Amino acid sequence: MSRLTLATLRQDVIACRRCPRLVQWREQVAREKRAAYRDETYWGKPVPGFGDSRARLLVLGLAPAAHGGNRTGRPFTGDRSGDWLYAALHRAGFANQPTSRHRNDGLRLHDCYVTACARCCPPGNHPTGRERANCQPFLERELSLLRQVRIIVCLGGFAWAGLLHVLRTRGDLPRPLPRFRHGAEAMIQNYHVLGCYHPSQQNTFTGRLTESMLDAVLTRARELLTR
Repeated sequence: MSRLTLATLRQDVIACRRCPRLVQWREQVAREKRAAYRDETYWGKPVPGFGDSRARLLVLGLAPAAHGGNRTGRPFTGDRSGDWLYAALHRAGFANQPTSRHRNDGLRLHDCYVTACARCCPPGNHPTGRERANCQPFLERELSLLRQVRIIVCLGGFAWAGLLHVLRTRGDLPRPLPRFRHGAEAMIQNYHVLGCYHPSQQNTFTGRLTESMLDAVLTRARELLTR
């Protein structure tokens, strides 16, 4: 039943045109393309979540990359951020392979589901507050459908804030509100929430986020799941 409903949600995500600015941008990027991908057909639509419908771990990002998820149609696929994330998920035992190149590359996630607060690539990688609000119902539905999720890893402050917005609609939040930082932990409602710097090139190229730091967060998630 949950798989069927997740499939319905997937179609609703793909069909969404609520945000004119994002629709215009994602389709422009898909038409103009990056030179390295000029022979590829870009996805150019909102990007649905991906992973195990029985997952206990949810990984929450910001939005698809213009030439990553917006090109391939799968979160964190075909870009440097995805190279880091899926390699780390593989090392932690949540993925069957360390690479994520395209939708049909054989990647499978075990006990893990990957999604984002915004489903379209935004100009400058910055969705507006209204655009985040427009996408919020999709994340609300995912959390309702992914009934076994216990751990949520938020990749960056935008994802952390987006999750708090969603959880506020489901019940009370702790006071004071838990603040994002790398390595942050908070028990919010029934979820153990972990903070991790986003594996963007801005963070990985500068050393703000290292492989060992990312591994430590996912190792902590694995430890919590064994309790």
